[in-house]
Amino acid sequence: MSFHRRALLQGGAAALATQALPAEAQTPEAAADRLLARITEQLLTDYPESATSAGVDKDARARLRSRLSSHSASGQGVIRGHVRSTLSQLRRLDTDTLSAGKKLDVDVVKTVYEIAADGFEFPYGDVAILNNNWSYRNTPYVVAQNVGAFVEIPSFLDSSHSITTTADAEAYLERMEAYARQLEGETVRVRADASRGVVLPDFLLAKTLQQLRTSRAAPIAQWGIVTSLATRAARANLNPRYAADAARIAEQRIAPALDRQIAMLDSLQSRASSNAGVWGLPRGDEYYAWALRAGTTTDMTPDEVHQMGLDELRALHGRMDPILRSIGYTEGTVGARMTALGNDPRYKFAEGDPGRAEIMAFIQAKLTDIRARLPRAFHTLVPGFLEVVRISPDVEDGAPGAYGGAGTIDGREPGHFWINLRTTDLHRKFDLPDLTYHEAIPGHVWQGEYTFRQPLVRSMLGFNAYSEGWALYAQQIADELGVYDDFPVGRLGYLQSLAFRACRLVVDTGLHSKRWTRAQGIDFFVRENGSNADEVQSEVDRYCSWPGQACGYKVGHTTINRLREGAQSALGPRYDFAAFNDAVVGGGNVPMTVLGRVIDAYVAGARG
Repeated sequence: MSFHRRALLQGGAAALATQALPAEAQTPEAAADRLLARITEQLLTDYPESATSAGVDKDARARLRSRLSSHSASGQGVIRGHVRSTLSQLRRLDTDTLSAGKKLDVDVVKTVYEIAADGFEFPYGDVAILNNNWSYRNTPYVVAQNVGAFVEIPSFLDSSHSITTTADAEAYLERMEAYARQLEGETVRVRADASRGVVLPDFLLAKTLQQLRTSRAAPIAQWGIVTSLATRAARANLNPRYAADAARIAEQRIAPALDRQIAMLDSLQSRASSNAGVWGLPRGDEYYAWALRAGTTTDMTPDEVHQMGLDELRALHGRMDPILRSIGYTEGTVGARMTALGNDPRYKFAEGDPGRAEIMAFIQAKLTDIRARLPRAFHTLVPGFLEVVRISPDVEDGAPGAYGGAGTIDGREPGHFWINLRTTDLHRKFDLPDLTYHEAIPGHVWQGEYTFRQPLVRSMLGFNAYSEGWALYAQQIADELGVYDDFPVGRLGYLQSLAFRACRLVVDTGLHSKRWTRAQGIDFFVRENGSNADEVQSEVDRYCSWPGQACGYKVGHTTINRLREGAQSALGPRYDFAAFNDAVVGGGNVPMTVLGRVIDAYVAGARG
């Protein structure tokens, strides 16, 4: 299958989509192209941030550069309507005679819209449609410690909205105004959801309020959203007024919007419970079943996912035990011995800013090493254009340990590996290499660049189980390339990371289906896997606000390995490690059900 950039879905797609076509062009293939083009432009309009992140907010789409998506109830209603009408059009397409590549494109897009349409049936929370840094999780809560404009937009504007011209700076200011409107829209929706019985758990509400108040309390001139524009405008020798303009908008529009959001959340504290799972929400069990399906792109039940986690955890600990014994850790459970290993000062980073600098240098060294090994794992290579950035201290407390994603299609902006450095104690020298491979190369940043070879709509849409399953498989690739051959403790970190994802299956389903408490979830991680208690607290909080998302990692990873074993069995001596990897990453972000078809096509081609 050839995955080239189709001109129809690039610049000018909207115009092409609406042009009258000759009779001979009225074929199922042409109809599919026109519909996919319309869907692409509708998504870019509904989510203007995606145009910027993809690097296509120029020429006919330049208007999108000054806009943000609507977080109001009416704006979400418009998107809901678009989802339903688009799904209806996709279902009317005649796909029987489509080429294999076009049928795959349609199947992928239709699956996204089917999942989203089901999610919009719940009258609360946010539904993820796109696969990007601000819309990749489903959540029953409009605002939480890791959800909402206050978390997402300042980081997006700083890392994705480039400023080299006056037009860029003006667009940034307009987006600051739009950010204030997003905050206002969210606040109204938080109030409406609370009237339906949807309120953050008390521990998440307290954390969210603390983050909001900390951000709000800083002098406005020091807000990141202000200094980012001021610094970059000065670097580009633009009019110095932009610093003052940004501060004015922040003071007159954003600060009052933040104050109202804080006041609304504060008023809900007396109504918040300690229930960690969504089971206590209206139609909570139904909501979790949907979130789990969306997160894994399977029909596995909570009980099946829970048991899968226990089984995989047991198998991984069986691999870890002999390594622990070989380095002198012989007493106690695997979890207890990993806790002891984590306390070994040889594997800790220094405290404070010296340790933060040490971590950044450590990451760069690992990236340099893995880049040299990747030609053995892929026949087709991508640049891996990457910047390592600290997560903003304003939101570090509620953020995960790290996250990453590719840059823009046009190569103007790099991908990012965001690392949480609120304390250097979050990371160890035996687990940071594995985290780097997961988030950066050959994980999220690397995989994301292969999607640039897909039609634009495929680059924007995605599936959690595939992207996170790939990132775990990327960690496996690094191990198979020998990165730990001289560092067995590092291999322990890798295996512990996989076991950590197995624990996620147990804890996520435990919280949302088996009515575990937050403390039970934290204790399971620490006891069973020897995980860092400080990191685990934020992890469990994340599962509480993003139900089902954490289950996609191990389900996706296990599926990729099952397909690999099938390919090895079918091809025998014709099996090619790099060719298989090319097939998985080259097929694009797909549901687990569709990935099997991609690999079947690879096997058939390899057989000749």
